[in-house]
Amino acid sequence: MALSFVLETPVTGFNFENSTRNARLESLLGEVKAKAPSPLKTGTTIAGVVCKDGVVLGADTRATSSEVVADKMCAKIHYIAPNIYCCGAGTAADTEKTTEILSSNLTIFSMNSGRNPRLIMAANILQDMLFRYKGQIGAHLILGGVDCTGSHLYTVGPYGSMDKKPYLAMGSGDLAALGILEDRFKPNMEMEDAKTLVRDAIHAGIMSDLCSGNNIDICVITREGVDYIRPYQESEYKDKRQRKYKYKPGTTPVLKENVVPLEIQLVEETVQRMDTA
Repeated sequence: MALSFVLETPVTGFNFENSTRNARLESLLGEVKAKAPSPLKTGTTIAGVVCKDGVVLGADTRATSSEVVADKMCAKIHYIAPNIYCCGAGTAADTEKTTEILSSNLTIFSMNSGRNPRLIMAANILQDMLFRYKGQIGAHLILGGVDCTGSHLYTVGPYGSMDKKPYLAMGSGDLAALGILEDRFKPNMEMEDAKTLVRDAIHAGIMSDLCSGNNIDICVITREGVDYIRPYQESEYKDKRQRKYKYKPGTTPVLKENVVPLEIQLVEETVQRMDTA
């Protein structure tokens, strides 16, 4: 007996069938002025600095959904390879899935070649992937790490643009963070000075952007290894109860009381035994 349909293996990667469907629905329902839901605004502050011994990456930990704080301990620094990490700003699901796909591809390369991948290879893979989807993946990424050619820091935009700089900042709080980086950055900085600079840059973004906040994470990448400090600095603003919100009986007056007795009549009763066999 033949099957009425063919079982297909799910396609890996991103799927934008719903986006095409929404575009068609908008064209069909244009006369009644129907619009698809608009994307929610999100916010982040991420930064990176190339220093004397390696690369320092930093990010805040607040994930927002429009005016709602969805997560106060969101990890925005993602593992790519033993020598490469990536900071993600934009849509949290897109950044996590994009970095996950990149990490799996580079893991296969490392297993076949027996060596760690180079930064330019990871940046080119990200650039090709994001350019292919023409901005439908909301991922603003800062890629940093150390390879056989030295320490590198790349930025990759959602449309596939790529740039290499000694210091970078992205996200909704990037203007304030870049102000700190441009004022205090120096070539061949010591590691502790670079960590302090990245921390202050993220803190400036937190203080200037409502969608960035809570703790600050730092990831230090050197030839000796990786030090992922989470959290590097906890938030100064914590919610504390000022008093106990327990009210004494009688605080709120009862204006009216009406008691209605309910008469319940038993119509049928059944006993069900438990099967213990």
